[in-house]
Amino acid sequence: MSSYCDIAPGHEWHGPYHDEEYGFPLASEAELFERLVLEIMQAGLNWELILKRRVGMADAFDGYDVDRVAAYGPADEARLREDARIIRNRLKITAIIENARRIQAMRESHGGFSAWLNAHHPLDKPAWVKLFKKSFKFTGGEIVGEFLMSAGYLPGAHAETCPVFAQIAVLNPPWMRGGP
Repeated sequence: MSSYCDIAPGHEWHGPYHDEEYGFPLASEAELFERLVLEIMQAGLNWELILKRRVGMADAFDGYDVDRVAAYGPADEARLREDARIIRNRLKITAIIENARRIQAMRESHGGFSAWLNAHHPLDKPAWVKLFKKSFKFTGGEIVGEFLMSAGYLPGAHAETCPVFAQIAVLNPPWMRGGP
């Protein structure tokens, strides 16, 4: 079976994501929110489709500014459902807006999304999934696992033989600091 490290390098869409983003630790609220949005949008679909629509989604969701997305109302939801640059799934769109509101609440409870993640690290994947299902909307096991691997909180984004693995190791992502 091929891994992402086998098929992504050199690919027009997967290559840059694999080589420059996937598994690299994230801390900024907008980056974490974007990655969560991308994983939610990908559910049931092909990752390449999400990468191709990424620029349009960033524009449609105001650069993943949590406060702006959290303030969206019915007119914004209708606008998004008509925007061909994104995945126009009503349940995904409403979950993303609600998740922005929940991230805002994390500022009060933990100091932000990154601090919330760090406060709960280390957890194994089943515990993370349970926590995400309690804390966010539209976050099943695959979404949570891929989000956490992509943001550096769970191992598995790259094979140890992949050159990108060594680049990430130097950055000491949360999963390398201990835990499962």
